[in-house]
Amino acid sequence: MNYTLEILIDLPREEVIELFDNPDNLGSWQPGFISFEHLSGDPGQAGAKSKLLYNMGKREVEMIETIIKRNPPDEFDGTYEANGVYNLQKNRFVAVSENRTKWISESVFKLSGFMAIMGFFMKGAFKKQSMKYLEHFKEFAENAG
Repeated sequence: MNYTLEILIDLPREEVIELFDNPDNLGSWQPGFISFEHLSGDPGQAGAKSKLLYNMGKREVEMIETIIKRNPPDEFDGTYEANGVYNLQKNRFVAVSENRTKWISESVFKLSGFMAIMGFFMKGAFKKQSMKYLEHFKEFAENAG
């Protein structure tokens, strides 16, 4: 399952990147976020691995983030792996004007086991949830900036 979403943020690209790139901000725009723990590699750089913990409904979900590409201020790519879910997330940040940035988010999901069945029936839910993250980040960034 692949899809691309985009949102305009009323802030300069440098400010958007600074807010996006700081793991301390995750709880401010990702609903259900509990914790971030660096596991290996140079923090924030390609090859680094971290554990992210989320509260999703009545259960906790652990994801392993691996940074694939980090080329600020243009792009940040990472994989996010959880039980039955592999997500490649490509993020591009384009300066539309001096005070406006377009965030382009490309998602590639590979699902296995029970999650493959869920994904088949709930394709729209994945896209809708991803859009909520973009909208939450926009709100957080514009209010923080």
